[in-house]
Amino acid sequence: MDGPDAGKSDSHRSDRLGTHSRRDRAPTTESDDRGQDIGARPRTRGSDVEAIADDGVGRWLLETDTRVGTAIRDIVTIVAIVAISGSLLVGIGGTWPPLVAVESGSMEPNIEQGDLVFIVDEGRFASDGAVAGTNIVTAQRGHDSGYQRFGKSGDIIIFLPNGDPTKTPTIHRAQFRVEQGERWVETKADPAYLNGATCADLASCPAPHDGFITKGDANPAYDQVPWSGAKTTVVSAEWVTGKAMVRVPWIGEIRLAVDSIRSVVGTGPIIVATVASVFALIWYGTAGETRNP
Repeated sequence: MDGPDAGKSDSHRSDRLGTHSRRDRAPTTESDDRGQDIGARPRTRGSDVEAIADDGVGRWLLETDTRVGTAIRDIVTIVAIVAISGSLLVGIGGTWPPLVAVESGSMEPNIEQGDLVFIVDEGRFASDGAVAGTNIVTAQRGHDSGYQRFGKSGDIIIFLPNGDPTKTPTIHRAQFRVEQGERWVETKADPAYLNGATCADLASCPAPHDGFITKGDANPAYDQVPWSGAKTTVVSAEWVTGKAMVRVPWIGEIRLAVDSIRSVVGTGPIIVATVASVFALIWYGTAGETRNP
């Protein structure tokens, strides 16, 4: 029935219906002025602190998707991979460091400058043709038995020239073994690798002690001949730090570059630069999150 209060009654019914419909509707997610879901925003720095306090750093690192957390997780992962890989190589090779970077081309083409070489203790992976008490196969013995490493007969050894620990280790092939007092230039040497020298011309002949005559594959003469190689006397077995097993081409250039920088600026600045880079990466992630809440 129409009357003066008809419109007011309809309004009350409409209000009641609107109230019920709002109650029946599913809750909605609050949005900001840009239409973005506020509930879907990434964790803030405060919530990260709470998560660390509740769950611990380990779980937070595994689950967080913030830039800082991701950066830290990546750094930790890389360090862990390097540590595990290094431990495995040391366990297999039995020597430290397990990898060496080749600085010169004296072993080309079999090992080239810039290669990274995996080395093992000279007592491991011994062959039947090894010199007694050393587990090193010389080129002379390898030729007789058919034993080869890196394209030629005999082991490639890493040794300290003249046994001096302050010198850069040399990676050359062991040619043959000599005994103390032996005139090896006359008994075992190949005249092609003597540059015309005689025993009287060499300080290492007669041999001052038992050891190895060595030579770089690309060099014209033995290391024990002046101005032709590693500038060393007969290499004692005690000076040998390892044997070359596997090479990785060119990766050693990274190591050589770092060593070159270290020789110029020292170790301290490199450590400072590395730490600063890590903190800069973390700071960048934090700033990014602040700019993009």
